[in-house]
Amino acid sequence: MRVGITLACSGCKQRNYTYTKDKKKSTEKMEVRKYCRFCNTHTVHKEIK
Repeated sequence: MRVGITLACSGCKQRNYTYTKDKKKSTEKMEVRKYCRFCNTHTVHKEIK
């Protein structure tokens, strides 16, 4: 069962990326280092509801 998630920048809290993930295989919240166009740097993006 795949669900859609949204990733938000930990610096400016903007919602930049959307992904799908398998809920059975990865139960913890996703954290990825991605580029934020609002901060103009690479920052950690965390999964939000």
